[in-house]
Order: sequence, then C-alpha cells, then structure tokens
Amino acid sequence: VPSQVCITRDNTQLQVDGILYFQVTDPMRASYGSSNYITAISQLAQTTLRSVIGKLELDKTFEEREMINAKVVEAIDEAALNWGVKVLRYEIKDLTPPAEILRSMQAQITAEREKRAVIATSEGKRQEEINLAEGQKQAAIAKSEGEKQAAINTAQGQAAAITEVATATALALARVGAAIRQPGGEQAVQLKVAEKAVEAYSQLAAQAKTTLVVPSNMTEVSALVTSAMKMVQAGQANPSPTDRA
Repeated sequence: VPSQVCITRDNTQLQVDGILYFQVTDPMRASYGSSNYITAISQLAQTTLRSVIGKLELDKTFEEREMINAKVVEAIDEAALNWGVKVLRYEIKDLTPPAEILRSMQAQITAEREKRAVIATSEGKRQEEINLAEGQKQAAIAKSEGEKQAAINTAQGQAAAITEVATATALALARVGAAIRQPGGEQAVQLKVAEKAVEAYSQLAAQAKTTLVVPSNMTEVSALVTSAMKMVQAGQANPSPTDRA
C-alpha cells in the first residue's frame, strides 16, 4: 500500500505505508466487479488507515499497531467480497513522525531516563543515610547498655567490698572484746595503748623540724592509758549488738 500522510487525534502528521495480503476467491467478480481490484483494495486500505489513525493519539499509534491492522482488515474484507477477493492480512510497514516530533520524543525519553537515574540515586542515598543512622543508633544502644552494666557491676562490687569489710571489722571487734574479757585482757590492752602512745610521740619527734615539747614525766601517758581503759570498760558494760548476739 503506497505511503501516505495520516493525522492523529492530537494533530500530529505521520508518514504511514503498509503491506496487504489478499487472495482472489471469485475470478469472475475480480474480472467484472471492478476495473482494477488491486487499486480498489489499496485505496480502501489507505482511507481506512487514515480513519483509524485519526481516532488515536500519537503515542497510541505506536502501541496499538495490532489493533490498527485488525481494523483495516475488517473494513477491507467486508467490501472486497463484491470484488471476489479475500483479504488475509494487513501490516503497517513503516510509521514515521516528523523530524521535530522525533527530536521531541527523543528528548522526552532522555529526560525520563535522567529522571529515573536521579530518583534511583536519591533512593540509594536515602537508604544509605537510613542504614548509617540505624547503625549509629544500634551502636549507641550497645554502648549505653555496656556502660549501664559496667556501672551495675562496679556498684555491686563496691557493695560487696563494703559488706566484706564491715563483716571483717565486726568479727575483729567481737574477737577483741572476747579477748579483753579473758584473764589478763585489761593489762594487755593497757600495754597496747601505752605502746601506741609511745609510738605516736616517736613519730612526732621524727617528723618535727623544730623543738618538740614532750611531757616531763610519763604520768600523762599513764592518764591516757587510764582514760582508754575506762572507755573499754564502758563498752563492756554496754555490749554491742554483735556481742549480744
């Protein structure tokens, strides 16, 4: 079928040609029903093609080729019966829009691809930022959990140490109290207090840079020991909860 210009629904010109397949089924009608049945069906194919394309927009003409071909065959086959011809098939061979339309279509395709590329890049960056934020969140949670557990362990360790020290101190005091109540215990305490007093005077003498005044006699040391013993005896008169236990 010769090439022709067809106008789409959105007023775009298209250069269209096609191939028509037919078969003569009645030689008499083909000879006498039309002066030239080949020209007749070719022209009918052209007019039908213009009518079908005129109902479609430009983009649809590229998508609906099969529908266009079927419409042309349907229209021609019905008319060609009187000419003794059976139309078998019609195919659009070439469908070419103007150069300006082609450039616009190419620009549109390029823009669409660039748009998809930008979207894909932004989605990738967005996902990357989400992953980084999620990683930082998990790291912060893990760090805080570690610090929390470390603080708990430290507190528990300090509590256990305080408990152990208190238990040991109470046990030591209980043993000291029990020892004092034994025969000769008070004399031992007096001796220990006196030794500590002498040791304290010795340390003061060693650290003093100038003259150190000490008691002229040791009666003051004896008085110190006596005061300490009175405190010990008062403690014995009022035993601690540990002693009472």
